[in-house]
Amino acid sequence: MSRHISRNPLAGLLLAALLAVLSVACSGPDRSSALPDCPDAARTCPPSGSPAAPSAGPPTADVRATDSPTASASPTQKPTATAGAASPSGTPAAKTACASPGACGFPDASTTGPRIPLTPHKTGYMAVRENGLVIRGWDITGSLDIYANDVTVIDSKITSDNWWGINLRPGFSGLRVLHSTITAVPGKGPDNGGVDYAVSNMGGSSIEVGWCDVSVFGDALAMGQGNLHDNYVHDLAPFVNLGGEWQHTNAVISGGGNTGELIIRHNTLLNATSLTQGASGSIGLFADTGVVRNVTVDDNWIAGGAYALYGGSTGATGIKVTDNVFSTQYHPHSGGYGVVAHWNHGGAGNVWRNNRMSDGRPIQPEPAS
Repeated sequence: MSRHISRNPLAGLLLAALLAVLSVACSGPDRSSALPDCPDAARTCPPSGSPAAPSAGPPTADVRATDSPTASASPTQKPTATAGAASPSGTPAAKTACASPGACGFPDASTTGPRIPLTPHKTGYMAVRENGLVIRGWDITGSLDIYANDVTVIDSKITSDNWWGINLRPGFSGLRVLHSTITAVPGKGPDNGGVDYAVSNMGGSSIEVGWCDVSVFGDALAMGQGNLHDNYVHDLAPFVNLGGEWQHTNAVISGGGNTGELIIRHNTLLNATSLTQGASGSIGLFADTGVVRNVTVDDNWIAGGAYALYGGSTGATGIKVTDNVFSTQYHPHSGGYGVVAHWNHGGAGNVWRNNRMSDGRPIQPEPAS
């Protein structure tokens, strides 16, 4: 055959073209790429054509701990494609002068939320009591109340009709909420039409919330310890609570008294609530239930609130605020009254470094009063 092709190239080319046409006609459409394969560590789904997930039946929620997803991509790694040039000290320069968070490499709707098609589940209130349970691919109308260890909610959506979207009870640990959308219907929540918490950690151990699209709640991510990374928190919904007062709104809130560490890294945290409708902070570190300690706020896009950041007050220690962009998209000083309040300059281990406004101005906080 090789001698025939070399002696008559035109005939060989015609034969190859005919065989290719016959192959396409006989094979039919390729159904192996009908659903993308989304590795648990991937920030986005790979293009179609990679090995497909099984197409028979809806996604299940009863995967045991031995089948649980692998660890997410490290939240400590900052995107190299969008990082600013290094400063003379070696610290990455804050990303500024961008039209939007996404333009500066921060999370937005395109980099958060589920990566696979979802199946509707009208669960209402659902108590989870099975250790190691994995909920994947569910479009939930209701809420999850976690009385179990090592539960994972991944590639799912929750439209809450309760006081929270996901709540971890005291005495339990290991909750992970990844690549999911957590929202509610404005005006339909139990707190006089409002919904208080998207993810609430009532326990004494850390939880992970990553690559999630969070909106509508009053206090979106509420916890003393946890690893919050690569999330897009936006469109908080103000409401008058059952006590007849405007509910304070915060994209992230911690009441102090924590025994572990709270890491808030590479998130977009927006609080557009009006000052007359209960705006509190984009990040609220409050000493409501005890001393605030061991909090890292690093490489976030932060905008809105009365103050964009409440720093923990005079007793706070181990608070590290580094390489953040405080955006002027709602107020000239990021928050309605300013960038930061209640910052404890003299607290042991407190660090304020390389934080800038979105127009490039460096920020130096005033001491807590």
